[in-house]
Amino acid sequence: MTGPGGLDGRIDYVEIPGDEMGPLKAFYGGVFGWRFTDYGPDYSGFDGGLDGGLATDPGERTVAPLIVIRVVDPEAMLERVVAAGGSVTRPIFHFPGGRRFHFRDPAGNELAVWTTEEAPPAA
Repeated sequence: MTGPGGLDGRIDYVEIPGDEMGPLKAFYGGVFGWRFTDYGPDYSGFDGGLDGGLATDPGERTVAPLIVIRVVDPEAMLERVVAAGGSVTRPIFHFPGGRRFHFRDPAGNELAVWTTEEAPPAA
């Protein structure tokens, strides 16, 4: 792990779930002045001081806001999460911009780990 000055372990992104995009954008834009970048009908990115996104796809969104932690090597971090007692809820998958996985900590909180990097080269 790189530590506080590096990428590993840094809270990097937050996703806010909801049922409909319009009311979410109107609320957060109106209250906080956030601006949005749409990535399709069910996802819109924002910069509220910490980058994040609004997610409305029923098959993809989480129940509560999702904290996303940036790492260099998601495969190694997945092993560490499991070894420490976490449970993987969504294995590593690709999305526009990188790869990530979701897990639950021992208290049941769902979080995600992501990287901008493609899969590491085979040794």
